[in-house]
Formats: sequence, C-alpha cells, structure tokens
Amino acid sequence: MQTVLILGASGAVGQQLLAQALIHPGVAHVVAPTRRPLPAHPLLHNPIVDFAALPESATWWRADAVLCALGTTRKQAGSAAAFYRVDHDYVLAAARLAHAAGTPTFVLNSSLGADEKSYGWYLKTKGETERDLSALGFASLTWVRPSLLDAGTRADFRLGEEVGLWLNRYLGGLLPRAWRAVAVADVAKAMLDAALAPVPGIRVIASSEIAGSQ
Repeated sequence: MQTVLILGASGAVGQQLLAQALIHPGVAHVVAPTRRPLPAHPLLHNPIVDFAALPESATWWRADAVLCALGTTRKQAGSAAAFYRVDHDYVLAAARLAHAAGTPTFVLNSSLGADEKSYGWYLKTKGETERDLSALGFASLTWVRPSLLDAGTRADFRLGEEVGLWLNRYLGGLLPRAWRAVAVADVAKAMLDAALAPVPGIRVIASSEIAGSQ
C-alpha cells in the first residue's frame, strides 16, 4: 500500500488521477495540494497551497510517488511567460521538494512531441520540463506523452481541441495511432500504473501505448 502525491488534482487529468487513486487497492493515502479545497475523502490529505510559494518544510512531500498533471494553457495563463511558470517552474519547484524529502518516483503528464529543441513554445516547454526533471536524481522517472486529450465536455471552450476531436471521431481510423485522441481517464490510468510499478531510470509511455488510443 503506497502513498501518492498528486499535483494538479483539480485539472482534467488530475481529477481522474485523484478518483482512480482513491479507489485503487494499492493506494493507502493520497496527498493532493491545491489552491482551492477538494471534496473530503477519508484517504485524502488536501493541503491548500500557493504554488508560487510552496511550503518547503511540509512533511507530506515524502511519498512513494509523485503524479504530476499540473499545467495550464496559454489562454488561461494569459501569456507564454505565465504558461511557462506553471508548466515548468511550478512543476520543477514541487519536484525538487519531493526529491529532497526522499520521494523516489516521479510521473509526468507531458505531451506527444515534447522536445526542448522544438520551435513551438508548447512542446519546447514540455521538453525543457522533462530535461530539468531528469537532472534532479529521481530513481524512477516516467514521461506519459499523450496526443490530443479527450476530456469530454469542458467548461472552457477550446476551438483547436474541438476541431481535433471532431476529426478523431470521423477520421480516427485513418489517423496514425500516435495522433489519435486519448481519454483523460486512460492517461490517468497509465500514470497511476507507472507510479505503482516504477521502473528504474527514465521511461517514456507514448500516446499509442495508452489504452484507448488504438
């Protein structure tokens, strides 16, 4: 029975991670720091935090694994710099504290095409986040790299995602497996499975390997 620390538990993937972790027989305790309170659960510890000033001395940084679905969009963040602060800086700050506390495993929800040398700001940010996490010294690191996420009905309309999902619904069989949309529940399951059965070193789970993407 393990203790898992979930970052980004209020987002689309994070909500699925939280729901799956709380009913998983291999999970005894879930820590999910968020900016706003989550619904109470007997297995859940929900510290309310400011990700710009994380509590360095908190004992809950020590877990068996970190599952990171922390992220935003450029539109939500307001600028490319604000997006980078959330998807890179906040992730790295939390990872450093977890590693310093002795947490051995880190699983990141990244992106298909993540590459620090990419000319696109989104994929470049994801690639730089992977690169900088690699330097921290976790015993086990996993990058889950989904393609377009199918999160069902979102409160915020995203034209690019809606067009992509429409194409997947009607042309999905013609698209390469790596490009097909994946359900957020399947991404969360891939992440949780990787956290509970960690592999030494760095492992990449491609979008085509995530259940439901085939």
